[in-house]
Amino acid sequence: MNLFNLNKKVVLITGGNGGIGYAMAKAMGDAGANIIIAGRNKDKNTFSVNKLKNSNINAMAIEVDVDDELSCQNMVNQVVDKFQKIDILVNNAGTNIRKRPEEYSLKEWTSIINTNLVSMFICSKACYEHFIKNKSGKIINIGSMHSLFGAPLGSAYSASKGGVVQLTKSFANTWAPKNIQVNAVLPGYIDTELTKQARLDIPGLEKKVTERTPLGRWGDPDDLGGIAVFLASEASNFITGTAIPVDGGYSING
Repeated sequence: MNLFNLNKKVVLITGGNGGIGYAMAKAMGDAGANIIIAGRNKDKNTFSVNKLKNSNINAMAIEVDVDDELSCQNMVNQVVDKFQKIDILVNNAGTNIRKRPEEYSLKEWTSIINTNLVSMFICSKACYEHFIKNKSGKIINIGSMHSLFGAPLGSAYSASKGGVVQLTKSFANTWAPKNIQVNAVLPGYIDTELTKQARLDIPGLEKKVTERTPLGRWGDPDDLGGIAVFLASEASNFITGTAIPVDGGYSING
């Protein structure tokens, strides 16, 4: 028995059209899963799905606004109409605005909290009834190392990602009797388009991160593939409510 086999599993991943989201989608697809990439950008969705298909992965794309409850419900309905079930939900959609706390407008603050945290509640709730019908389910919430400590230019982001960990624990506690495992992944500094902008915004960031990280480098999106497969697979059936850093040791190095 291959505990890491995801053959015929149905994986819905928000924000899966780039960066770590795409890397996780690719890894789970390589393990045999059907992949549904959900995101706002139709062109990015299509491009990413075509790349997956070129790797012989069964994939489809859905346009969604994760800040909108009806849009999320429609997304889940489309998946169930196509595959008759959902096995794994990856709540990966996220955003950030780098400012000092006193510089945020309420609209900016709320938009970050809604996209990074409230959307996880909406999407998880929409999938819950289908997990119940299937008598099992797995949710993987993407937090951040900023779930563990605050960033001077990201108070809204840090607050939202701290909330991800507590939401994960609460869902895990409540839904464990229904055979639904809920876990969080906390990526560190990963080399993506988003962090390229951070390196422009914050002088010396690249060097500081490399020097503090025990493994001596920034992460690659593919570094998130293994943890995604593990938490989506039967290998993690007795694991729930965890928040696992994937940061090369950055968060443990004082």
